[in-house]
Amino acid sequence: MPFTLPQTFSQPLQDNDQLAAVDLGSNSFHMIVARYTQGQLRVIDRLRETVRMADGLDHRGGLSAEAHARAMECLSRFGQRIRDLPDARVRALATNTVRRLALPQEFLVPAEAALGHAIEVVSGREEARLIYLGVCNAQPPKAGSKRLVIDIGGGSTEFIIGSGMQTLERESIQVGCIASTRRFFPGGKLTKKRWNTALTEITAELQQFAPLYRSLGWQEALGSSGTAKAIGDICAAMKLTKGAITAEALPQVRERLLQAEKIENIDLPSLSKDRQPIIAGGVLVMEAAFQALGIERVLVSKAAMREGILYDMLGRRGDNDPREQSVASMMHRYGVDEAQASRVAATAARLFAQVAPAWQLEPDDGRLLSWAARLHEIGLAIAHSQYHIHGAYLLEHSDIAGFSRQEQLMLSALVRTHRRGIPKSAFDALPDRRIPAARHIAVLLRLAVLLHRAHDQDEIPVLDLEATADDLRLTLDKAWIDARPLLRADLIGEADALPDLGVTFKPFVT
Repeated sequence: MPFTLPQTFSQPLQDNDQLAAVDLGSNSFHMIVARYTQGQLRVIDRLRETVRMADGLDHRGGLSAEAHARAMECLSRFGQRIRDLPDARVRALATNTVRRLALPQEFLVPAEAALGHAIEVVSGREEARLIYLGVCNAQPPKAGSKRLVIDIGGGSTEFIIGSGMQTLERESIQVGCIASTRRFFPGGKLTKKRWNTALTEITAELQQFAPLYRSLGWQEALGSSGTAKAIGDICAAMKLTKGAITAEALPQVRERLLQAEKIENIDLPSLSKDRQPIIAGGVLVMEAAFQALGIERVLVSKAAMREGILYDMLGRRGDNDPREQSVASMMHRYGVDEAQASRVAATAARLFAQVAPAWQLEPDDGRLLSWAARLHEIGLAIAHSQYHIHGAYLLEHSDIAGFSRQEQLMLSALVRTHRRGIPKSAFDALPDRRIPAARHIAVLLRLAVLLHRAHDQDEIPVLDLEATADDLRLTLDKAWIDARPLLRADLIGEADALPDLGVTFKPFVT
């Protein structure tokens, strides 16, 4: 039976509301501000700055002071533009370089302070989904046809095959224009030998998914982001195409590039000084993609992940939240008892509505509580013993479309703590700003699960929860609880367990 999120958790957009999407890429940071008008998004501002985060990343996952400073200065400028927008109308996502940091919080904490809004980290495959969403909204696909989208970023490259607005396959590999330039052309020296060696290595990496992509096929291929646009512009300026990238044009661009012998001497027509230091890696990755996938022609898209973030925000605030479909898919995959999950989720929603004002919980907290309630038993697919630990592992390590890394970690922590003892380290992976809400949501999930431990289908006649900052009082009907001695014992036990979540709990009856 389909599950509908309670109205308490919804946050509908109103006409003239502004939304902002921030894309912390490995080469450039982008921001788009759009106004929501009559169900449509109208872009009213765009900002882009070259930051070259990937240039400052070392092999141990450290970030240079120079790259860190460039990032903070850029985010401060972006933050000035969106400082008056509420948090719910801003979504900032970090990609490959932040994913690879050994200590991401050391970057994210000051970065969020500079921007004035939360920053989430997304996986490569989630990045791919958002890229495809942005491209398809800017250039709607033909009905019944498949398309290939390639996005060469600074640190990674995403490959997506989709049909209509839905992705069929998503891949992200650790080659990008900055990373590949640094890796294959150290010292800035360009030679045919180095190029061919690099081309062989990258083509080999693409073989992990190339046969599947070739078998699926596509009717059109599109390249998004700055690298594809730069290569398309070069092809046009060399009068090889009218802006597309073709299998015939790419070798000519490569030969012209290699004639420079050094990166600092590259002089390709229409190439900006800003992109000159990294174009070699971009052309290299594009040529490898053409060879591995048998591509003949790539058109250049005018959209990328930043536009996808905006449209994803629309879906999250409406009836097309991709996270809802992902949760339903996981429930089906792991054979979750849907009736029981719905009971727990409904009770969790009742509890949330009663304490949200006192605990200053946001609608998105309610959404996460609802999804955790519906997924709390997925670990049973592995074993009943310690199923909460198995479920937490699945949620942390699965590829779940629509969820950021922080959201998956939150779901994992909630499922891990929904029963038994509460480890002191349960919430350590979460940003500090999210820990208070996570602890409170965990309390609500534990109570909802306990109240339905017997899988009882009867309605709970009295369910009143009263909260102050650190105290919680639950009121239940006396006759109802007297008929359930196991539940009574469980609730009394929670009075001993919940202080580990920072809450003093007092169950009593009317």
